[in-house]
Amino acid sequence: MSAQAPVKRITAPQIAARKGATPIVALTAYTAPMAALVDSHAEVILVGDSLGMVVHGLPSTIGVTIEMMIMHGQAVMRGSHRAMVVIDMPFGSYEESPQQAFRNAARVMAETGAGAVKLEGGSRMAPTVRFLTERGIPVMGHVGLTPQATHTMGGFKTQGRETDSWPAHLQDAVDVAEAGAFSIVVEGVVEALADRITDAVPVPTIGIGASARCDGQILVLDDMLGMTGRVPRFVHRFADLGRAADDAIAAYAAAVRDRSFPAEANVYR
Repeated sequence: MSAQAPVKRITAPQIAARKGATPIVALTAYTAPMAALVDSHAEVILVGDSLGMVVHGLPSTIGVTIEMMIMHGQAVMRGSHRAMVVIDMPFGSYEESPQQAFRNAARVMAETGAGAVKLEGGSRMAPTVRFLTERGIPVMGHVGLTPQATHTMGGFKTQGRETDSWPAHLQDAVDVAEAGAFSIVVEGVVEALADRITDAVPVPTIGIGASARCDGQILVLDDMLGMTGRVPRFVHRFADLGRAADDAIAAYAAAVRDRSFPAEANVYR
C-alpha cells in the first residue's frame, strides 16, 4: 500500500487568489498544540507579536524580539500542516532600511520554514515591501491601526473617524498592494473606510475591527476563546475557556486539600 501523500500547505498566491471569494479564515497561534487545533479550520495562522502580551505578559508588543518570534514560529510550524503560517516582524527589526528588513525576514523564513512575514505600515513601508517581495519573501501588509506605532498614534485609537483622514489610509493600502503584498490586514478602522480599502486594492483584505465585507477576518485566538481579560469591542468570544479553566483549577486545588486526589484510580499498586 502506498503511503498517503503529505498535505500541502496553502501558499501566498493561493491566498491572493481568494480576493472576492469565500472569506479567508485567519487566527493567531503561538504554540504547537493551539496551532494543531486551528490548522484544519483556518487558511492562515498568524504568529503575531501579540504573543508578547498574551504569552509573555509584556505591556505591549514593543519588547518582542526576533528570537521570540522565531521560537514561537518554529512551534507553530511543528503543530500545523495545512494552513499558511505568517510571522510578524517585531518592532525594530525592519524599519531602519529595506536591507535590514531583508536580513531579518530571511532569517525568520529560514529558521522557521514559515510561508510569509507581516510588516506594519503603509506608504512609508512600500519600498521595503517591494524590496522583500522582489527577493522572494512573501509579505502580508498591515494598515489602519498599527499596534507597533501606538506611541505616535496616541494609543489604541480607532482610525478613520474623521473622513478627511480617509485618503491617507486608502493610499497606504494601495501603495502596499502595488509594492507586492499578497494580502493586507486592515485593523481598527471604521467600517465604511474598511469597505473603501477592500474595494480599492486587488489583494485580499483581512479585517480585525474593520468590516464583514473584508475578504477575510482574523482575531487573537486567546481573545475569542475567552482566555484573556478585557477585550476590544470588535472581539466576539466564541467560548469562555478562561472561566472553565479557573473552575477546573479550583476543583483540583480543593481535591488536593481534602486529599480526595489522587484517588484509587490515580495511584500505582
